[in-house]
Amino acid sequence: MLQKLENAFKTILQCVGENIERPGIVKTPRRAAEAFLYFTKGYQENIKGVVKNGIFQEHHDEMVIVKNINFYSLCEHHLVPYFGTVSVGYLPKGKVLGLSKIARLVEMFSRRLQIQERMTREIAEAIQEAVEPTGVGVVVEAMHMCMVMRGVEKSDSKTVTSSMTGVFRDDPKTREEFLQLISCRLQ
Repeated sequence: MLQKLENAFKTILQCVGENIERPGIVKTPRRAAEAFLYFTKGYQENIKGVVKNGIFQEHHDEMVIVKNINFYSLCEHHLVPYFGTVSVGYLPKGKVLGLSKIARLVEMFSRRLQIQERMTREIAEAIQEAVEPTGVGVVVEAMHMCMVMRGVEKSDSKTVTSSMTGVFRDDPKTREEFLQLISCRLQ
């Protein structure tokens, strides 16, 4: 796989007019191939493998929130980065998920060729599947380099997406509490 990607990057460099024998470029195809495999490592992971032993029986029934989880992804339309933060909340129903597992799920889905809307939904569905809570809320805020570096070139634009399940979707009070809590700053 690495060799195929390296050859593909050689072709790309040649197509844009670069001399692949130039000293500063000669190792670039290998480095780019290794980087691309890292950027897309989420394809090698699945929910069960990420969550593993991170589910705990617990009678906590109040909202659990992990906010401002940094992520980096590649837009599937242009192969250009987008990055930002993810905030996740859920209402447990007898089981809680280890906090680091929430961040690992974000990492798994973001390290694939993605669109933000799908990634947001996949994170919510994964947590719903893992611990079967009363509901899940996910909010993603990101800056897309495909809008900053090319096309409309709007450098300050951010995209916000949400995905809500269960009471986060059906109960306005629960939804509002979640949105307020992820917006507040700790002193």
